Amino acid sequence: MSVFDDPLLDRRTAVLALSGAALGLIAAAPAKSATWSQSVTTSPIGAFVAGNPAAKVRLVEYFSYTCHICADFAKAGSLPLKTGYIDRGLVLFEYRNLVRDPVDMTAALLARVGGAKAFAGNHQAIFAAFPATIAKVQKATEAQKKSWLEGTTAERARKIAAGTGLFALMRARGYSQTQLDAALDSEVAQAELTGMTNIGLNADRVEGTPSFFVNGRNAEVTAWPALKSKLDLALKAS
Repeated sequence: MSVFDDPLLDRRTAVLALSGAALGLIAAAPAKSATWSQSVTTSPIGAFVAGNPAAKVRLVEYFSYTCHICADFAKAGSLPLKTGYIDRGLVLFEYRNLVRDPVDMTAALLARVGGAKAFAGNHQAIFAAFPATIAKVQKATEAQKKSWLEGTTAERARKIAAGTGLFALMRARGYSQTQLDAALDSEVAQAELTGMTNIGLNADRVEGTPSFFVNGRNAEVTAWPALKSKLDLALKAS
């Protein structure tokens, strides 16, 4: 569910045409880990995958960084999901972006700074800053919003990151401006994020965020308690 009604944040402004990305298998299993959440790989479509590749339950989340329900899930569900399911090797968790607007694209690109190992920490930090980020978006002038739609994806993202505090957030996490600019400039990352979005919309028929898929089936829940019940049922049946 979006918190924005402004045309700037219409999903259509961010979803670009991209030929269908092929879905594939996750990378080969690493050695057994006592803390499976620290085992992070990148899927063929560019999504980050955490956990035991041999887990009996595979969980996929489609999320947006400008979705307040996604932020609520990150606050309430991330820790119990990690400690109770991923770290125990029970669930393999795949983070998939469903980009809805230019602010979302900017955050998604910045979350990838540092690669797979750094992603979960960046992801949580961006969602923790959600109220402050959204407040700055909502207070932006019409001239600012107009400028956020002008130029290349990277040029737009630089203006958005500066105006919403996302640059400041990521610098506080220890990243240099050079690293942040490189993340925004990455055409590979831009294409992967667009590809994930198109897979979500066209292949998985995602209608809103967050959307969770448990072993390939839409769980049709958005909050942690309901998702926990779905995971427990799937583990019992496996």
